[in-house]
Amino acid sequence: MADAMISIIVPTLNEAGTIEATLRQLQDCRKCGHEVIVMDGGSTDATVQLALPLADRVSHSAPGRACQMQAGADRARGDLLWFLHADTRIPDHACHAILAALAYGKRQWGYFGVQFPERNQLLALVAWMMNRRSRLTGIATGDQGIFVTRDLFRRVAGFRQIPLMEDIALSRSLKQHSPPTCLDIKLTTSSRRWRRHGILRTILLMWSLRLAYFLGVSPVMLAKFYKSGAT
Repeated sequence: MADAMISIIVPTLNEAGTIEATLRQLQDCRKCGHEVIVMDGGSTDATVQLALPLADRVSHSAPGRACQMQAGADRARGDLLWFLHADTRIPDHACHAILAALAYGKRQWGYFGVQFPERNQLLALVAWMMNRRSRLTGIATGDQGIFVTRDLFRRVAGFRQIPLMEDIALSRSLKQHSPPTCLDIKLTTSSRRWRRHGILRTILLMWSLRLAYFLGVSPVMLAKFYKSGAT
């Protein structure tokens, strides 16, 4: 596994403001033999044009993170799959850390801790809660950069094609086969979602959605609620 190839899959939709910076930080991974796949869900801005020179493959799929990431996984050549949001900054040696974490085959998937770029006490609390929750439950969100062996990803049939909570559903499936490993080094995730609609309001919205999902509410209904709550 130390010599395994990682396929880094980045779903995009109108990410012209962030995609260049995200992909530039992945160039060292490419130099080490890993591949970067951008799966675009129909951007109407310059996302695709900006991504083309910085990725090994830029392809199109139907919109929706689950659909885009599954399409990227289907095109991937790597032994490991790493799903990374388009507005995320990675720590140094992230690919090496993934390979080291899965080197001995005891664990087959994992995720990173997260932090926000700003010094804000409320956002710091949000990050702490996200990190603590994932360690206690073994459930990761997309912000945490889930990585998984190709074999295990296929064994659980990949992402469920649902409009919301695809990351939670995948984590649930993966942990039935292998406990996750959580890397101590942190991804820096964008706070734009939290700031756009207010940090406290977004916290309450996300908690409500996750509770409803765990209680069995349909992801289709949750997606409708999310759109109404985020506007």
